[in-house]
Amino acid sequence: MRHVDQDGMRLAVEDAGAGPAVVLLHGLTATHRYVVMGSRALERAGHRVVAYDARGHGRSSPAPDPGAYGYDALCADLKAVMDACGISRAVLAGASMGAHTLLRFALEEPSRAAGLVVITPAYEPAEVDDPRRLARWDALSEGLRTGGVEGFVAAYGDPGVPEQWKETVLKVIRQRLALHEHPSAVADALHVVPRSRPFGSVDELGALTTMPVAVVASGDEADPGHPLAVGEAYARAIPGASLVTDEPGRSPVAWQGSQLSRIIAEVASRADFGA
Repeated sequence: MRHVDQDGMRLAVEDAGAGPAVVLLHGLTATHRYVVMGSRALERAGHRVVAYDARGHGRSSPAPDPGAYGYDALCADLKAVMDACGISRAVLAGASMGAHTLLRFALEEPSRAAGLVVITPAYEPAEVDDPRRLARWDALSEGLRTGGVEGFVAAYGDPGVPEQWKETVLKVIRQRLALHEHPSAVADALHVVPRSRPFGSVDELGALTTMPVAVVASGDEADPGHPLAVGEAYARAIPGASLVTDEPGRSPVAWQGSQLSRIIAEVASRADFGA
């Protein structure tokens, strides 16, 4: 691990391998380990892989202000990591919060995105201000802040997945929450990120015409928090985007690091990394 100084914080960054760059961005409450789940297939395939803990997550410092976890700040962090690592252009692959961050970044800095892998997006512009939705996120934030990992799990409740996956889902939640050095910062992020808008409407994604894109969308049965319909809408809006969905009866592609790595490598094979 190395550290990148940004906005008065230190972002924890893992930088491994050599070759065309891939940057991995994790989801809310996760860490850099939870994109390709520890797979080293991309490095073995000849890629430099940079993965970092988002502000307030994992080993990264809390934001300078408890309200500074919006997508504007998350995009600035991505840019800072790429600049500090000397990466002018990369394939960007991210899950959920990470997916929304890279989409905003690609809309603002298209010349720096060689390709995109958008994993389990969940942002629906029309539902951002839904009081019931925000109340659930606030309950998770307060559960973590006052009760730690078990407080979060209690607030989370029944994960709403088939019985054969419930134990796995709750185990992963506990594992990844235990990796944060600053759980109160994650609680702050749980309050702020769901209220932030990475872009105004899904139609804006039609501007992403200069890079190959894959959208990985999980079925609602396995991952109700990341609706399949959202992934399908993103794939329709992005010109030329491919849509990858789960095989019936199998665990989600988004949970399989080696399969995700193959998808990322396929996008990278079609990407223009420049000089």
